[in-house]
Amino acid sequence: MDGFLFQATLYLGAIVLIVPIASRLGLGSVLGYLLIGILFGPVLGLTGAEMDSLRHFAEIGVVMMLFLIGLELEPRVLWAMRDKLIGLGGLQVTITLALVTGAAMVFGQEWRPALAMGMIFALSSTAIVLQTLSEKKLINTPGGRSAFSVLLMQDIAVIPMLAVMPFLALPGHGGDHGAEAGHHGAVNLIAGLPAWGVALVTLGAVVGTVLAGSFLVRPLFRFVQAARLRELNTAMALVIVAGIASVMLTVGLSPALGTFLAGVVLANSEFRHELESSIEPFKGLLLGLFFITVGAGMDFSYVREAPVLVPVYVVGLVLIKVAVLYALALMFKLDRDNRWLFTLGLAQAGEFGFVLSAFALSQNILPEEIANMSNLVIALSMLITPALFITHELLVRWRVRPVGEKPEHDSIEERHPVIIAGMGRFGLTVHRIVTMTGAATTVMDHDLRVVQRMRKLGIKTYYGDPTRPELLASAGIENAEVLVVCLGDHDASTKLVAHARRVRPDIHIVARARDRVHAYELLRAGANDIARELFDSALRTGRHVIQKTGLTPVEAENAERTFFEFDRAALRDLSKVWKPGVPIEDNAEYMELSRALDEELANALARAPLREAYPRRHTDDTAPQILDPEAETDEETGKAREGDG
Repeated sequence: MDGFLFQATLYLGAIVLIVPIASRLGLGSVLGYLLIGILFGPVLGLTGAEMDSLRHFAEIGVVMMLFLIGLELEPRVLWAMRDKLIGLGGLQVTITLALVTGAAMVFGQEWRPALAMGMIFALSSTAIVLQTLSEKKLINTPGGRSAFSVLLMQDIAVIPMLAVMPFLALPGHGGDHGAEAGHHGAVNLIAGLPAWGVALVTLGAVVGTVLAGSFLVRPLFRFVQAARLRELNTAMALVIVAGIASVMLTVGLSPALGTFLAGVVLANSEFRHELESSIEPFKGLLLGLFFITVGAGMDFSYVREAPVLVPVYVVGLVLIKVAVLYALALMFKLDRDNRWLFTLGLAQAGEFGFVLSAFALSQNILPEEIANMSNLVIALSMLITPALFITHELLVRWRVRPVGEKPEHDSIEERHPVIIAGMGRFGLTVHRIVTMTGAATTVMDHDLRVVQRMRKLGIKTYYGDPTRPELLASAGIENAEVLVVCLGDHDASTKLVAHARRVRPDIHIVARARDRVHAYELLRAGANDIARELFDSALRTGRHVIQKTGLTPVEAENAERTFFEFDRAALRDLSKVWKPGVPIEDNAEYMELSRALDEELANALARAPLREAYPRRHTDDTAPQILDPEAETDEETGKAREGDG
């Protein structure tokens, strides 16, 4: 017990000291955990034989992570991923496996161990990549979603790999360690069954998981919550994860795949958020422990014995995977920045490689020396993953484009009832209030820096020029209900409104206007509602000023509302006599009507008591509405005024 407490104190103390430093240096938490493992293992020698069992325990963190990811995915979203899941993921595994197998044979390996090495190194690190993508808010980018599709396909591919490996054993070998055929030596219910029996048991486990998630978990959760003890909710969440993982292990399936499937089934459950909050702390700590065990298990004696060969193996593996991934990114038309995120993010080997390597060793497919070398290459490639992500950030930040060259536009993969064009401060506020009330939005912006900033904030934003007809069409303009134009560019917003009105005469268009003249242009172009920038703050400022002159808060509010109603109607009346290209002060009819309307407003304010709400001028509710008319009078001259971006 004393030894356990000492080790727990040592590991937890190192975590709270080293991981925050690594995060503040921009290296990420994963590299911090790996450095702790290297420090305790190869450097200080504080770890012992307990590391193998500790690694198996820590891999529960990977299982929990897949469960939480499944909770975030609705089944319809998973179905929408099928092309990338099968096409992108399947091609990556197949091509990488073939190239690594060929490279191993070139280095003198016989085809059986070479094929086993191909399987081992075809996989990437689900734990590191998804953890890093989540920390950097990149999981919802096209590159992040593509990487997730490949990682999910790789987890699925582990199942046939484990099934095929026994056939690669040399004649007269293999089969003696059949108990290890499953993950981590779990009891295997399908051992000795005929092929049809294996298929039946496997299918039964999957169907049972789906049915349990659909019909059993909800009543159990209601029963547990009736006790009103939070720790029971946590216990229930852990029972779900541990139970499903155990079932998957006994039938030879990946526990990560099983818990992911359960998470997808429970994605629409009313208990989803409770499950997330209960499991998240355990997932984080166990994942950190897993990375520590990876670092502690690295055997650097091979580096001393072959100081050139080991780096060659690591660099060669990364280059092979980079070549395959970049080619697939081109084939699936990812834009340049997402292409590099996808490529560099998946260029390492993965934690399931340790499982396959141990299984290949137990089946006498790989000699012990080659298995140990494979583990070292896996660990080193995982260790440099944070550096690969940093390289991606540098490419995005400092990549210099030739003059006039623009990055490719994103392909928009979803359709929502509200389209928001422009994500500056104005558009961001609109997006927040719309999404917080439950409506789904498709967001676009032509500024790559804005897009990257929004993605880091976790807001799915597509890069592209909204005024381009093909991009607007791919965003679903044909079926959208509302188009919100929040562009800061005067001409671009007018062009977008006009085009949208042509292709969709029935769509409701809300447009941001720079000033009064721009509002007239947008009304002529077909906007339904106009929101002129800076008005709301100016109107509130005016209310505060008149309140400080002696009016009560109620009187000041009534005056503000009166001004709003009169000015909204006046602006619509003035738009009818406004002439494009003619300065306002040179338009006699406009100036005469403007003075008459101002006089009408002044008389209304003068003849009614402020403490009562002023009567509204008659407005036509079917006519285009002015949401926030300007309080500024200098815009009557048509002078340009700086907006809020």
